[in-house]
Amino acid sequence: MPAAYIEQFGSPAVIRYGKLAAPRPGPTDVLVDVTAVSVNHVDTFVRSGAWRTPLEFPFVIGRDLVGTVADAGPGAHGFAAGDPVWCNSLGHDGRQGAAAGQAVVPLDRLYRLPGGVDPVDAVAVVHPAATAYLGLFTHGRLRPGETVVVVGAAGNVGSALVVMAAQAGARVIATAGARDADFCRSLGAAEVIDYRDPAVPQRIRDAGPRGVDVYIDTSGENDLVNAVDLLAGRGRIVLLAGMRTRPVLPVGPLYLKDRSVLGFAISHATAAELTEAAGTINRLLAEGRLRPRAVETLPLSAAAEAHRRLEGGKVHGKLVLRTDIDS
Repeated sequence: MPAAYIEQFGSPAVIRYGKLAAPRPGPTDVLVDVTAVSVNHVDTFVRSGAWRTPLEFPFVIGRDLVGTVADAGPGAHGFAAGDPVWCNSLGHDGRQGAAAGQAVVPLDRLYRLPGGVDPVDAVAVVHPAATAYLGLFTHGRLRPGETVVVVGAAGNVGSALVVMAAQAGARVIATAGARDADFCRSLGAAEVIDYRDPAVPQRIRDAGPRGVDVYIDTSGENDLVNAVDLLAGRGRIVLLAGMRTRPVLPVGPLYLKDRSVLGFAISHATAAELTEAAGTINRLLAEGRLRPRAVETLPLSAAAEAHRRLEGGKVHGKLVLRTDIDS
């Protein structure tokens, strides 16, 4: 089968495109014919070795896929050949990746794709959306009526955060570029603040005078001094980006008002947590509320190019690799 894979850690140049033996599903696995694969920053961390996880060379890259069921093991009940499906947790923790003609998916990590949802649109949003769900609800413990600040609200994860928080009955204060203000409001943001405004912290205070209950920075800048100061009593900061940042943490104000800082990486999410997130993702996909703002499709053979562009900051929206288009 065709596959994008690596035989060692390194730069995007180590990505190879060629033929590998088709995988064989175990008794509780499902074999999926892959239609589309998204390209995520976490994929570059695994490929480069910056984030170590158990894997075996040759290693097929890629975390997320949308496709159709080719075959199911005897213990993989509930799926039949031809079913449209998706997964967002391959390519780490001993599992081979998604960027190939076929992929083996454990039963507890495979979800049905709702009818009428475009496969490319779906694969572009499922990873950011799962990250948003876990950040808001599993770790951020968001409740209806609370105030949420989303930094970088126009991005892939940021836009999913705005949609999910607003849908959950929270009041969303978003920071984004001025040109993205209308877009953020269309997603459900109550207030949008230009991130270039030097008075952003004061603007947030004015928009949420009772304090912020959940603060999430998707940009990875992690300005904890201002973030802690903006929190309400028992407010939570959720860290999910900025792997190499080393911000100052104002400990006194943090503990004196029962505030907290939580970090999480989606790669550590359990299958049960991801399944819970998938339920909300599928509902929002079916309702048309979760949608990518911009998608560029490339052939699977362009995986190395996609990684180079993502690491170079030359991507606006989402890159998706298709198995059914020629190089």
